[in-house]
Amino acid sequence: MDRLANPVRPYSWGSTTAIPELLGTRPTGEPQAELWMGAHPGAPSRVDRGGGLVSLPDVIAADPEGELGAGAVRRFGPRLPFLLKLLAADSPLSLQVHPDLEQARAGFAAEEERGVPLDAPHRSYKDANHKPELICALTPFDGVCGFRDPAATADLLAALDVDSLKPYVDALRARPESEALREVFTAILTADPEGVAETVRLAGAAAERLAAEGHEQREAYAAYASLARAYPGDPGVLAAFLLHYVLLQPGEALYLGAGVPHAYLGGLGGLGVEIMANSDNVLRCGLTPKHVDVAELLRVVRFESGAPHVLRPAPAPDATPGGFPGEEVYAAPIDDFRLSRCVVSEGAEVSRLPSGAPQIVLCTAGTVVLREAGGRRELRLARGESAFVPASEEVELTGGGTVFRATAAP
Repeated sequence: MDRLANPVRPYSWGSTTAIPELLGTRPTGEPQAELWMGAHPGAPSRVDRGGGLVSLPDVIAADPEGELGAGAVRRFGPRLPFLLKLLAADSPLSLQVHPDLEQARAGFAAEEERGVPLDAPHRSYKDANHKPELICALTPFDGVCGFRDPAATADLLAALDVDSLKPYVDALRARPESEALREVFTAILTADPEGVAETVRLAGAAAERLAAEGHEQREAYAAYASLARAYPGDPGVLAAFLLHYVLLQPGEALYLGAGVPHAYLGGLGGLGVEIMANSDNVLRCGLTPKHVDVAELLRVVRFESGAPHVLRPAPAPDATPGGFPGEEVYAAPIDDFRLSRCVVSEGAEVSRLPSGAPQIVLCTAGTVVLREAGGRRELRLARGESAFVPASEEVELTGGGTVFRATAAP
């Protein structure tokens, strides 16, 4: 097992204080948006096995089966299949969607065949993998995700009383669900920019008024009004009105599968633990100055309504493959990752983490100790510290604190 030295990503939307506060370090004054734990080539964690710090991808490449396990290598290839993050948002992230595995493979191959450079700003597919993700709130954390029922969205838009939104209201009420959502979403993203800017201004002002008046949808209206202030003239603001507003309480998680439009808002200074498949494939819908590929976006988005996939941790039965007593699992319908939480009490029975798959253990409260099963070597993890446990090692967990455990699904 190895203590991880993890890079911090300074994206402009990040909080300047949340991650330093968790780590117990002094803020630099610059945004510290994400702390990455894993083997992503763009910002890998590093470990020291006696010869100085080396990147985790290099360690894995030297012995894929020893580090990842034969099963993980067989299913995902010789690379860590997930990326774990601490995410600290202070302002909205871009509105985006991720492809499924088939779409990612086809899209990547097509751009490779056309010779589009990997670092080109208009490139949509950075790799051939899908990117399902899950965010678990450590503090109250809000966002928008997934299409609302068209009739409910028509009522929400109609209450704004903005003339330029009325064609959208009519379409949402008159068309079948998928057709209505596609038509309105497409119209928003392809509308005249000057007209969109004025509609965003009027819709934002009306949403702010309705929130102040205590409308039953005041939390959602307040969120949309904040987006209009943050991104004046951006069509992504209007697209966000089509989506559910979600407020996660600490311990709750949101799973985001392929084709689901979403954005984290950061209006509450939210801090969360995020896990995802190891991919960079992001198709942006708005709330960003970056490239928006409307044609590809319309191919990937799933135009269907549905309640947000909010998860609460559930105790793992003792017989659950890959689990252990005391573990609470966020059950996501994906094999690339498995996220769980465990609250460890001083003096309680020792928890033994199963071997056979790669693991990253992150401490978010208190102090915990990882000890080699049957050995003397141990690692003490304080808040914000993490460790990589190779598939070939079995470790015991003790101490007093809260840990999140990331691994591949058994």
